[in-house]
Amino acid sequence: MGVPAFFRWLSRKYPSIIVNCVEEKSKECNGVRIPIDTSKPNPNEVEFDNLYLDMNGIIHPCTHPEDKPAPKNEDEMMVAIFEYIDRLFNIVRPRRVLYMAIDGVAPRAKMNQQRSRRFRASKEAVELADEKQRMREDIFQRGGYLPPEEIKERFDSNCITPGTEFMDNLAKCLRYYIADRLTNDPGWRNITVFLSDASVPGEGEHKIMDFIRRQRAQPNHDPNTHHCLCGADADLIMLGLATHEPNFTIIREEFKPNKPRPCALCGQIGHELKDCQGVAREKRGEHDEFADTIPTSEQEFIFLRLSVLREYLERELTMASLPFPFNFERSVDDWVFMCFFVGNDFLPHLPSLEIREGAIDRLVSIYKDVVHKTGGYLTENGFVNLERVELIMQAVGVAEDNIFKKRKDDEENFKKRMKEKKKRLKAEQGPAFLLGGQFAPQALGGRDRPIPVQNARHTAFDMRMEGNRYQQNKNAAESLRATLRNGSKAPAGPSDGMDNRGLKRKAEDSDSEPEPEDNVRLWEDGWKQRYYKNKFDVDETDEEFRKKVVKSYVEGLCWVLRYYYQGCASWKWYFPFHYAPFASDFKDIKDMFKDFEKGTMPFKPLEQLMGVFPAASGNFLPTTWRALMTDPDSSIIDFYPDDFAIDLNGKKYAWQGVALLPFVDERRLRAALTKVYPDLTTEEGRRNSLGSDVVFVGKSHPLCDFIIELYRSESCEGTEIPPELCHGIQGTLNLDEDIITVFLFLLSFTVSWRTLIKFKDPQFEERHVFKAVVLPGAKMPNKVLKPGDWHRSNSGPWKPQLGFNPNRQQVHLDQSAFRTLGHHVNSHQQGSGQHNQPRIGQHVGGQYSNAPPPSTHLHSSVSTTSCPSEGSLFNGSVYPLMGHWQDMGFQKGFNKYMTHQIIQQYLFNVIFCASM
Repeated sequence: MGVPAFFRWLSRKYPSIIVNCVEEKSKECNGVRIPIDTSKPNPNEVEFDNLYLDMNGIIHPCTHPEDKPAPKNEDEMMVAIFEYIDRLFNIVRPRRVLYMAIDGVAPRAKMNQQRSRRFRASKEAVELADEKQRMREDIFQRGGYLPPEEIKERFDSNCITPGTEFMDNLAKCLRYYIADRLTNDPGWRNITVFLSDASVPGEGEHKIMDFIRRQRAQPNHDPNTHHCLCGADADLIMLGLATHEPNFTIIREEFKPNKPRPCALCGQIGHELKDCQGVAREKRGEHDEFADTIPTSEQEFIFLRLSVLREYLERELTMASLPFPFNFERSVDDWVFMCFFVGNDFLPHLPSLEIREGAIDRLVSIYKDVVHKTGGYLTENGFVNLERVELIMQAVGVAEDNIFKKRKDDEENFKKRMKEKKKRLKAEQGPAFLLGGQFAPQALGGRDRPIPVQNARHTAFDMRMEGNRYQQNKNAAESLRATLRNGSKAPAGPSDGMDNRGLKRKAEDSDSEPEPEDNVRLWEDGWKQRYYKNKFDVDETDEEFRKKVVKSYVEGLCWVLRYYYQGCASWKWYFPFHYAPFASDFKDIKDMFKDFEKGTMPFKPLEQLMGVFPAASGNFLPTTWRALMTDPDSSIIDFYPDDFAIDLNGKKYAWQGVALLPFVDERRLRAALTKVYPDLTTEEGRRNSLGSDVVFVGKSHPLCDFIIELYRSESCEGTEIPPELCHGIQGTLNLDEDIITVFLFLLSFTVSWRTLIKFKDPQFEERHVFKAVVLPGAKMPNKVLKPGDWHRSNSGPWKPQLGFNPNRQQVHLDQSAFRTLGHHVNSHQQGSGQHNQPRIGQHVGGQYSNAPPPSTHLHSSVSTTSCPSEGSLFNGSVYPLMGHWQDMGFQKGFNKYMTHQIIQQYLFNVIFCASM
């Protein structure tokens, strides 16, 4: 979802929703890697039933990673994707279903955003190539060194779009991967695997939601199914809440800012392209054996518990003295709906609502004030009550003027603080010839012992850059003095520090970045008229046009909510403007929307490529189709501009701006494609067709024999899945015509194999409404948050739940453990030359006094060690461990509620290592 910083805001406001994943690592024995047995209990102390993978969130980082070298070819990309899925499967360990969904043809409303992204990517690639060439020439002129430029074909990430050969190959490789795991991995043996590849229309996450909705509506569905959805998009949080499933967890990569990235020019770590100096690379390793490696840490994962988020929302949204009965599930739906106003993939966010400014909190506050007047909730089962929404929008509209003025004041205050900070840092700096940081001069006796040099290479680079700036300033000063001695007038320019009027610029302004021009000036009177004039190019008195924009936005709100709760209401609808209206413009909206056009159909894959690709990516299209993008006489040449403007729209960076691309006219596009459709080959025609989901099961799965009988009978009609054979899952099975002959041939052999067959979700009438409620029989998970009345209950100190296990026991050590650990801690410290050690049992503070043992110790013990009996080893205080962990310098927070088995394994490793 297009909501920048939404996850950051959510995790800071509701911190208990996040749990770090425990991942069991594979081991090596005599050079042979021992695979992990995923059929064993989950080390995260929770058992998941279904795992859903939004595959595009896996494909992109595996094919063009940002923090490590990219795969050399397509084969390496496929292997990276397989390894990523293996890691996720190892962490989650589903017991019933694995559902892999790749983005297929998207609704037209999403295609506009896809078009913007792909045109931007193409433009940025050209700009990067030009910048690299300019920098390369500049460095060579200064006598710098750069490695020879590699001649290799650049991977165009735009190929990760339905209809391309890459996506077709990916689907084939995933089929092979699934078959291999079902045959050889014991953890996969009894699960049902669904693959919805790029030939199946719909976005990946929405195909997953459609599967969950339709299974929930079946009589045999288990209401206590524990779902786990993998993906990094913020809209997955909204979609998970929209299911109203009590056990729903999201797994995603842990975001770590400021990851080291290699320079795009020289490939070295520690600087960006614009700062490259062309310095020769240092040797890495004794024989430079690590020349092509980048020091990166393995990506870690976190769980986001929606059950805990529901607890937070229940506290925040509960309202007393309502004129109607309070319904928490309905209030959750309203909260999801209000989040749409701060942005999504289908509508631009309202100008007055920025999530970084607390927009969602403001909306919730207004909602709680206004809901007493509305007489009910804003939404129901994905349908919007526009009359009630108008009251919310008008309340936001009243505050718009103050919001814009406060935004400007905050920006000015931030700039002022930054200027003061620069001045303060500049004043604190010594002369330019003095070294700083770890190389700064120290008074005699200032250090009791030598301190090892840290990150010398990065520090040396900073020193070179500082020296270059000092030399440039010195040369500019000498040039100015020489010019003045010659009696000639110095030209105005950046080297003389003078502006066009001959006035010297202020020191704090000389290095400030230029501000983008803002002609709207929302903080000044007349902002609404200027906004419509600059953004829409309409006269300020054109009220009809404003109503037209508001009407389209209202339709969009209804479409998005319907999309989240009921599925795609229209494949053709889209918001036909680049900018949103103001909240104060939402007047008389009750009758602005009735319903969407029925019976619309999605684009075909190659048609979507023509709608979202720039001409630079035309190589993925058939030759005659590609010509429509570049031929000056093409009837749709205006859809593919070589260059386009990006409106920063009050932002600072280009990626935050609005790409002003022309919208594709569907009728004109289809008319132009009618002439080139006969040129498609058989293979291209196959890739241009819409496919269906495929289900895989292993030989030991109860459904396997049923599928075998279907192939033997060669039934041409769809067959319903017996729910008792597949954990209550229902749907229709159809034979895969492409493998019937091969399948029947394989039946004559006694081999270990797996079966696959086409799958179709249960079908409902067009006007069927999926209920947004908690299903009967669902058991709500135990509460995690501290009750508000805990102190009045006299129940003792509150023990927070860490992770998924509510019954995790506190760790204790007895005196024998103290003596054993203290002996080795003291010997370690004495060997390091340290003195004045604390006594055994004495708490040791310090920067790392709450640090845990290394992750290798934490992860390696989960499945191999047993929990000691009560009252034996663990029967005291855990704090003496902290001193040793402080000396070892680990960086993560210590969890004093760690399991017995982890502490036992750690003590064993400490004692074992000390005895070596």
